[in-house]
Amino acid sequence: MSTTTSTADSVPVEEQDRHDHPTDLKYVKIALILGVLTMLEVSTYFVEDASTTMLVITLFPMMIAKFLIVTAYFMHLKYDNPLFRRVFFFGLILAVVVFLIMLSTFEFWNGDFYRFLR
Repeated sequence: MSTTTSTADSVPVEEQDRHDHPTDLKYVKIALILGVLTMLEVSTYFVEDASTTMLVITLFPMMIAKFLIVTAYFMHLKYDNPLFRRVFFFGLILAVVVFLIMLSTFEFWNGDFYRFLR
């Protein structure tokens, strides 16, 4: 069976898209990082005097970091076509914007706000 080669160089087309995957040790390190981030997220439940604003400020960066780590390494987007990274990044931005819009509706658009306008 013959392999197709590109005209730019003599590397087979099948091998041009290959890349080095992370080692097993790298996956263990990533799992430990994700575990620590999850532990920190769960520990915010036990903070008794935490305001909603403080929880959002604390949890949002951890949520975004976990999303980026999982998509970059476990979904191999770090090594994939940049278009796929853009699609997932757009999804992340859209999710954050929708969440902030919903959060603002509960915070600003309740009955107290309308009484303030009168």
